[in-house]
Amino acid sequence: MPKLLSKVRASSIVQTLLNDIRNGGKEIGGFSQAMRTFTTSSGHVEEPVSGLGQKQIVDALVFGERSRAVSLLYDFSLGNNKLSASDFASILQTCARLPDPLFVMETWKIMEEKGINISAKCYFLAVRALCKGGYLKEALSLMSIMEENPNSYSMLPVYNNFLVACSETHAVDYANECMGLMEHQMVGKNEITYAQLLKLAVLQQNLSAVHEIWKECSKYYSLSVISLRKFIWSFTELRDLQSAYTTLQHMVSLVVRENSYISRTAEGRFCDLRLDIPAPSTGNLSFIDASLNTEGSTSFDLERQSIGSIEISTVKKPLSASVTKLLRWSFNDVMHACAKVQNCDLAEQLMLQMQTLGLQPSGSTYDGFIRAIVTARGFSDGVEVLKVMQEKNIKPHDSTLAVLAVICSRELQLDRAEAFLDEIAEIRSPRPYNAFLEACDVLDQPERAVQILAKMKKLNLQPNIRTYELLFSLFGNVNAPYEEGNMLSQADVAKRINAIEMDMMKYGLQHSHLSLKNVLKALGTEGMIKELIQYLHAAENRFSRYDTYMITPVYNTVLHSLVEAKESQMATQIFKSMVSSGVPPDAATYNIMIDRCSIIGCFRSALALISMMLRNGFNPQAVTLTGLLKILLRSEDFDGSLKLLKQGISEGIQVDVLLYNTILQVASEKGRIDVIELIVEQMHVHGVLPDPSTCRHVFAAYVDHGFYNTAMEALQVLSVRMIAGCDNIEDDKQTELENLILGEDLEDESQILEPFKDSKEYLTVALLQLRWCAILGYPVSWSPSESQWARRLSNNLASMSGSSL
Repeated sequence: MPKLLSKVRASSIVQTLLNDIRNGGKEIGGFSQAMRTFTTSSGHVEEPVSGLGQKQIVDALVFGERSRAVSLLYDFSLGNNKLSASDFASILQTCARLPDPLFVMETWKIMEEKGINISAKCYFLAVRALCKGGYLKEALSLMSIMEENPNSYSMLPVYNNFLVACSETHAVDYANECMGLMEHQMVGKNEITYAQLLKLAVLQQNLSAVHEIWKECSKYYSLSVISLRKFIWSFTELRDLQSAYTTLQHMVSLVVRENSYISRTAEGRFCDLRLDIPAPSTGNLSFIDASLNTEGSTSFDLERQSIGSIEISTVKKPLSASVTKLLRWSFNDVMHACAKVQNCDLAEQLMLQMQTLGLQPSGSTYDGFIRAIVTARGFSDGVEVLKVMQEKNIKPHDSTLAVLAVICSRELQLDRAEAFLDEIAEIRSPRPYNAFLEACDVLDQPERAVQILAKMKKLNLQPNIRTYELLFSLFGNVNAPYEEGNMLSQADVAKRINAIEMDMMKYGLQHSHLSLKNVLKALGTEGMIKELIQYLHAAENRFSRYDTYMITPVYNTVLHSLVEAKESQMATQIFKSMVSSGVPPDAATYNIMIDRCSIIGCFRSALALISMMLRNGFNPQAVTLTGLLKILLRSEDFDGSLKLLKQGISEGIQVDVLLYNTILQVASEKGRIDVIELIVEQMHVHGVLPDPSTCRHVFAAYVDHGFYNTAMEALQVLSVRMIAGCDNIEDDKQTELENLILGEDLEDESQILEPFKDSKEYLTVALLQLRWCAILGYPVSWSPSESQWARRLSNNLASMSGSSL
């Protein structure tokens, strides 16, 4: 090990550290609990004087009589001309414990005026008091003069103590100044120093710095279990799962091949009883990325079993309680990191390794494990783990129940979600309740939302702005979808919005852009145009006009509501006001205004809007093309519509079923079967699957012309395409579906309706349509390409000059 100081100072350091070990460990910052004895530069030992004056000052400080303590301090200093550093040790120690940094500065001033040779112990206690009191600048100034004092040998504990304060107070700048001072004074680093540097690197989210610390620390130390644990924590905090896992395996190998001498300090902290000689000063950390290096291999006292990519070690001798706890904590850290990155496979392997090592998983272990698996596999796997916990009599953490409630809500399992919410003993965040409210919004079950809100009130759980965003979405509308508002419903909506806003004010919350959007949607749906404009002005005042993330979507909501309400003139005015005030429209804005042109039938205005879109860098999309088609179809210009469709496809616009349905709807209403058959075949060629609206338009067109058999055949073909797409259905699947379609039991139709609950309504509609065809005597064919109707449409498209569409 390279020497940091002179041989004399180095031997003194070793002697002091050996005294540390004999006296049962170190205090924070690496200073000995046996700080009563310090070696001076002359080599003899000084014992602190514990006189009456010193005791009176200490008592006054302890009882909070600070003015009296100051008076006694000056009397103490004036009454004795033979004072030494040890005479002030108890005073400084009391100041460090309280802490009282101002009294330290008073004491220090007197010590300097008396010309006292200040000891290392006094430096340590003074810096510690200043740090604990938040006077980092003054502590740094004091540290900068330490090298001038011949008694201040081996001041690494002082620097460590300062770095501890920097990490606790997030004072990164002061920590950098401290590191510079350490390098200037040629002070090395020990494992405690590296531990504090790790905390600071995590504070700055600097993963490369953590790797560099690993590189430097492992160069000079055979890392202890405690140090490895701190590196594992750092890697997991910064989501470097691979490095955390690799370090964990180092830790496992270490504890099973050799004894780890771990003890506890008086404060209950773990400490390593090995001799901790500081590493040499090597210059500032460069903070460049460095990979984990594998330590030299030795023969281990273990048996190995290879399971997947993880090496399982079977311990032959029991681990100490301290090592077991440190090891379990590290496994828990990596387990929770697996949850953050949703790596359920590694989480399962870690659980298996813990069992092999004889480590009993704790509630925290299962918390991370359940989080890891439910995000990837769903709540059912989490429920199975809960059963295992119950068998082992391990109570799940509230956070475990909360995440299960969230996952159940996401999967729209409201009963299970509510059951988990009821099991939570103490809930601090509204997040799981917000997830439940969001599920109620998706399922349109406001009555369940009312029940959960009542529980939140009973628990005195304060809502956040997300709660109110969901409440406006849930309760902002009174009428069922597609129903127009009336005076009664509008009055009810106004009352609800006001009640929710009053509750927001009670908690000091203001509207977010999303809550305002939801209010605007509710007002627009009810046709409350006056109130809609009032809230728009409120939004303009609430958010900066130059914050497009906030204000542009708000304008879009208002414009969409006005267009839906056929308030074309007002929509135009709002759009012009928006542009003139400097709020930049986005693609959605232009598409809304083009839809407005389709209502008034103004193709020229729509083209002008498209020109503006292109100038502002927005390319037309399928919704843009749909708006233009609506204008042409309004005048029954089918030829122009087909040409426009061809041009859009050639320019790379990704057409969708809504666009095709726009043409099919008008063609069906006008009896243009030729257009319908052309569009249906184009959909098939371009891989656009039909939906229930497609089936309705096509079926109605044939029925209106009396082509009943063709209508049934087309319905069958389109239904099968809805289920299978462009692929053929496998034989096993065909048999399963036919049993549902042809079954005569009531349960068969119930099973057909089951996918509807999982938001797979297209599958349900397709199966019901095939069932109705079978009831009317039309057998199911699972090969749409063999249908005469489908073949005729394909041949017609191939023979047309526009078959390139």
